[in-house]
Amino acid sequence: MADGGEREELLSPSPVSPAKRQCSWPSPQAHHPRGSPGAAGGGAGGVGSSCLVLGARPHLQPDSLLDCAAKTVAEKWAYERVEERFERIPEPVQRRIVYWSFPRNEREICMYSSFQYRGGPGAGAAGGAAGASPAEEGPQPPPGAAAPAGSAPGGVAAGASPGLGAGAGAAGCGGEGLPFRRGIRLLDSGSVENVLQVGFHLSGTVTELATASEPAVTYKVAISFDRCKITSVTCGCGNKDIFYCAHVVALSLYRIRKPDQVKLRLPISETLFQMNRDQLQKFIQYLITAHHTEVLPTAQKLADEILSSNSEINQVNGAPDPTAGASIDDENCWHLDEEQVKEQVKLFLSQGGYCGSGKQLNSMFAKVREMLRMRDSNGARMLTLITEQFVADPRLTLWRQQGTNMTDKCRQLWDELGALWVCIILNPHCKLEEKSCWLQQLQKWSDLDVCPLEDGNYGHELPNITNALPQSAIHSPEHVPTACARVDALRSHGYPKEALRLTVAIINTLRLQQQRQLEIYKHQKKELLQRGTTTITNLEGWVGHPLDPIDCLFLTLTEACRLNDDGYLEMSDMNESRPPVYQHVPVAAGSPNSSESYLSLALEVALMGLGQQRLMPEGLYAQDKVCRNEEQLLSQLQELQLDDELVQTLQKQCILLLEGGPFSGLGEVIHRESVPMHTFAKYLFSALLPHDPDLSYKLALRAMRLPVLENSASAGDTSHPHHMVSVVPSRYPRWFTLGHLESQQCELASTMLTAAKGDTLRLRTILEAIQKHIHSSSLIFKLAQDAFKIATPTDSSTDSTLLNVALELGLQVMRMTLSTLNWRRREMVRWLVTCATEVGVRALVSILQSWYTLFTPTEATSIVAATAVSHTTILRLSLDYPQREELASCARTLALQCAMKDPQSCALSALTLCEKDHIAFEAAYQIAIDAAAGGMTHSQLFTIARYMELRGYPLRAFKLASLAMSHLNLAYNQDTHPAINDVLWACALSHSLGKNELAALIPLVVKSVHCATVLSDILRRCTVTAPGLAGIPGRRSSGKLMSTDKAPLRQLLDATINAYINTTHSRLTHISPRHYGEFIEFLSKARETFLLPQDGHLQFAQFIDNLKQIYKGKKKLMLLVRERFG
Repeated sequence: MADGGEREELLSPSPVSPAKRQCSWPSPQAHHPRGSPGAAGGGAGGVGSSCLVLGARPHLQPDSLLDCAAKTVAEKWAYERVEERFERIPEPVQRRIVYWSFPRNEREICMYSSFQYRGGPGAGAAGGAAGASPAEEGPQPPPGAAAPAGSAPGGVAAGASPGLGAGAGAAGCGGEGLPFRRGIRLLDSGSVENVLQVGFHLSGTVTELATASEPAVTYKVAISFDRCKITSVTCGCGNKDIFYCAHVVALSLYRIRKPDQVKLRLPISETLFQMNRDQLQKFIQYLITAHHTEVLPTAQKLADEILSSNSEINQVNGAPDPTAGASIDDENCWHLDEEQVKEQVKLFLSQGGYCGSGKQLNSMFAKVREMLRMRDSNGARMLTLITEQFVADPRLTLWRQQGTNMTDKCRQLWDELGALWVCIILNPHCKLEEKSCWLQQLQKWSDLDVCPLEDGNYGHELPNITNALPQSAIHSPEHVPTACARVDALRSHGYPKEALRLTVAIINTLRLQQQRQLEIYKHQKKELLQRGTTTITNLEGWVGHPLDPIDCLFLTLTEACRLNDDGYLEMSDMNESRPPVYQHVPVAAGSPNSSESYLSLALEVALMGLGQQRLMPEGLYAQDKVCRNEEQLLSQLQELQLDDELVQTLQKQCILLLEGGPFSGLGEVIHRESVPMHTFAKYLFSALLPHDPDLSYKLALRAMRLPVLENSASAGDTSHPHHMVSVVPSRYPRWFTLGHLESQQCELASTMLTAAKGDTLRLRTILEAIQKHIHSSSLIFKLAQDAFKIATPTDSSTDSTLLNVALELGLQVMRMTLSTLNWRRREMVRWLVTCATEVGVRALVSILQSWYTLFTPTEATSIVAATAVSHTTILRLSLDYPQREELASCARTLALQCAMKDPQSCALSALTLCEKDHIAFEAAYQIAIDAAAGGMTHSQLFTIARYMELRGYPLRAFKLASLAMSHLNLAYNQDTHPAINDVLWACALSHSLGKNELAALIPLVVKSVHCATVLSDILRRCTVTAPGLAGIPGRRSSGKLMSTDKAPLRQLLDATINAYINTTHSRLTHISPRHYGEFIEFLSKARETFLLPQDGHLQFAQFIDNLKQIYKGKKKLMLLVRERFG
């Protein structure tokens, strides 16, 4: 790439650029003695003598006046301006200006060669990484970096430890594969060679060492710079990325760390100026000879143009010099590859949030913040490029056409984009013309149809951003989020002291507003409490706001208190982060309360924002953002170690929130649609509990409410147009995050239950709050389970009070889910019985006696009563005989009640539960008999009948089987019906009882069963053994087999033969050739039945003849019939 770039420059003259400004020279007549020994080298030896030799100086020796002046000029003035201002510049001065013009801060090289940002919460949407030095101090290098080159003339940096890899490299650019780290390794390995600085141009070679799979490769690197900024880079590696490659990094760090080892010459135009005609001709011819294949055509073309008096080249005074630095009119900014920025953003957006693209885009946003903090104009330039690609995202058009919302990930990226533009617009040093230009551009983007709208209740309240001019304080009323955005802008642009002053002013104003609102509320308190409702004075919430005001203030204050902040430069792809450590830093002079610290103010403002009563915004994303922002703030609060000062701040603010009126979400009366305080209260409860238990419980119990599910809309709620939505029959049509909010309410209750273990009074109060405010059965069940686990630890004794709370909650769940469908209902019932068992026998008796308010009949008999009287329960409770009898009696009573209410489902369970009590058992049996004529199915009756036979009641079983048979209907083709086994069992039962019972059942069989194979099976079984073998007392068996020619089997035989005949005709109607073999086997079984009577063979032969006649068209089938049956 470098070779190609140099070749292109030599082959064709290019337009004048900042890297190649025009350098003119005076005519010989007006020439002053610049070539004298005091000038730039002079005479024939000028070229050699212009090499800068730096003398070693002591580390602590101060800069010379020349170096002080040269450093300032090199940083602030374009070299062309220096040439215009002074007619003659001594060569030593030129050398020092050129020397000091290269960047001196390794942090800037790191910034342009890696994604990096300030670790911790400051990298968020409203955060950004602040903490740069005040304006008068200028941005500082990363801790651990080598001293800036030339901090003392003579190469003090060369004597500094070259171990940035373990300093800013490790802290600032973690990740071994990153260009900055790789560049350090290349530098440390001695891969940088042939380094030459000619004016404002640095060149050298960097060698990638050989590996097992790759040979060593040497790349040519060229860097142009101006006013301590790199303005262009070229490397032979062909790097295609936003940031500099490792080879550019290595060469840059070589120049910063080892300036005494760099050959330094003045701009090439100065050297050429010192040559006479012969020297110039020799120089040009040698240059052409060295590169004749590449340069010769261009050289000839230039020669022709110079010799032509009318050529364009002769109309311009001077000639380009790529080593002479930029001109006065050139913008002084670091090199940024705009095309690569566009391509990278476009690529990341096209991936739609996959493959870490969202993370990469957030890293680019963090890079913009870092540039802003360094006062680098490329910050706004890079953000403009990013915005252009965002607006051009084809998904915006697609979503608009489909009428769908953009994804949450995409919307979060747009939020950060907006926050960064606010920072840029509110830059206190942004000129009015520049601000006007930005606003025009923003308006242009905003007018596009695809530009997404803000999601939430923020559109009407936001002031016109064009009026956002810098202010030193906020004693005058101003939109709070906008004022906080000013703080963010100050932090983002490297003005931490000013940001702190403004933050303190905002907090003082908020305190005054809070006090004023509290006084107003005290006068209205009686009226509001009587009405039971309130209006909301805060039309917009600060938590979840697009400008993220509270997080901004909190971060500004905590950053001023952060300890061990040496490694604040981290990589966005590093997951490891150390928790911050804070110390109290007194508020600067001028604060109303000089004893305060920034840390206590941070806690106070966070509590103010989180405790603000605010309406739930409209839209899923806005509501989800409220939750996320709240959790983010609370996670940062949890990093604070609460000492006495912070605890006092916490107590004071909590009391204000509890006493507060419309401004507080924890006040006595709140609006129906205000954002719940459950998550916030959970933090407050845990933080306050060790210090002020009464206040912590009072606050948490107050926060348990969820008005949107509890109160009906009142007239007072419709003071704002969008409140009308909540009055429609659907009670909460726009609370998309309601499930999450209810789960947080449950978490708060669980936290209180855990903390109150062993405290009867507090547990009772918490239970009442749960029963009053939680409306989700699944969440109450979770609380019941949590309480049960806490109350019954494996390693200590049971807490009976908390166990009773668990039981109460479980009973409430049973009542709530009794008449509704719930897939966890069976699990809930089993758990409740377990809990009641743990409580004791009285609890079991109680739920058995009140079963109808808690359980369905099926649940009560099959689960509750069965478990209560089980052997396991008796052993678990160590019950004595009277207690066992009491439980059993309650279970029998329950069983009979359930059987009466739902005999179909409960009759069998009732019989089982009443086995040991004759009277109860008879009652249960009678209930089953009475219900048999009603809605009981044959399956239910057969099940009960089998149970009766198993218990030694065969006659009762026969009666129930007969009733079941009358409910059955088996068609001719239902030879796999599940009731077949029941029919065969019933026939076997009747046969075993005797001839009379069999005779009574067979008519029912004939009427209900039309399947020939089933009937033939029954017939065969009845002829194998003699009837009456059951051994019923008082009955005798004849011991004779029954004949099929006599009743009752004759009726069964005739029915079986008729079934075979009917089934045969039915099957032949729609038979296919592949079923012929199966049909022949069917006829074989039919013949066995036909042959049972004496004249059976004649009947079967006649039957076959009829088939041949009727179905003679089925020739192949009839042929098979003849072959088998004649």
